[in-house]
Amino acid sequence: MGGSGGFFGRSDPDDLAKKIREAEEQSANSEFNSNVNKMINDLLAYVNDRPYSEIETHLNTIEQALMSDIEGYIDLKYGGSVAKHTYVDGLSDIDSLAILNNSELADYNPKDILSFFYERLKQRLPNTDISKGQLAVTLNFTDKIQIQILPALKTGTGIKIASSNGENNWSSVIKPDKFAEKLRDVNRQNQQKVIPVIKLAKSIISSLPEKRQITGYHTESLAIEAFENYSGIKNPKEMLKHFFSESSKRILAPIKDNTGQSIHVDDYLGENNSIQRQIVSDSFSQIVRKMQNADGAQQISQWKSLLE
Repeated sequence: MGGSGGFFGRSDPDDLAKKIREAEEQSANSEFNSNVNKMINDLLAYVNDRPYSEIETHLNTIEQALMSDIEGYIDLKYGGSVAKHTYVDGLSDIDSLAILNNSELADYNPKDILSFFYERLKQRLPNTDISKGQLAVTLNFTDKIQIQILPALKTGTGIKIASSNGENNWSSVIKPDKFAEKLRDVNRQNQQKVIPVIKLAKSIISSLPEKRQITGYHTESLAIEAFENYSGIKNPKEMLKHFFSESSKRILAPIKDNTGQSIHVDDYLGENNSIQRQIVSDSFSQIVRKMQNADGAQQISQWKSLLE
C-alpha cells in the first residue's frame, strides 16, 4: 500500500480549489440573499404602518353624516385593499361600500343615491375636499387619506352596486367577500407571505409610467394565480421574482372576475394579447431582468433602487 497516497488516495489540488471556491460562493450568496431579505423586511415594516385608526375615525364621521335624518340603516363596510390587508399607504385607495339596509333610499336608482351622498357629505363636511364620479363619492381628508364611498343595496339574495355598463341601474349580485377569502387561502398556503409580496409588487408597479401600470385588484388576482400552486423558496426576494416572472406571462390573457362585478378583472387592458397587455408584460419582464442582474452582480443597491 506504500506510495499510494494513503488509504483515501491523494486529493487533486485543482478539485480542492474548486470546492473551496464553490463553498465561498455559496457563503457569499447566502449572505447576499440574507441581506436583501432583511432590507425587504425593513421596507415591509414601513409599508405595514397603516393609519387604521385614522381611517376608522374618518369612516365613523362619514357614517354619521350620511345617517343623519335618514330612516333605516346605512352600513359602511371595508372594500378594496383595506379589506384584503393589501393596503399600501399612499398607493391604495380606501374603498367602502355604503350598504343600504331597510332604508328609505333603497327605492332610488344608483345615480340619485350617489347625488344624495355627495350633497349630504358636502353639507355636513364643508372643510373636506369631496368629488363625485360615475360610481363613487371620493373624500380627500387633510391628513392625505382618501376614501371612496360606493352606494350598495342589500337584497334578499345579496349585495348589489351600481352597474358599470353606464346605465342607471343596479348590478347583478356581487360577492365582495369571495375574492378576499380566496386571497386569504393562498396566503395561508404560502406561510402568510403572499400579501406582503403583493404590497411590494404594488410599490414597484406604482413607479412605472402610468400606461404600464395595473390596478391593485388586478395585482391581487395575478398573485393568486402565481402562488396558488407555488412550491418554490418562501422568502420575499424569491417570491417577488416569481410574481413578476409569472405575471409577465399571465397578464397577456384576461382573468375571470369571480366576484360577479364584471366578466374580467382586467377588461381595461383589452383582448387577449392586446398591445396594452404586451406593453405591461414587457415592463414586468424588464423588472425580472433587473432582479436577476442584481443577483448576478450581488448588488443590494440595485435591489434597493427597484423597491424605492
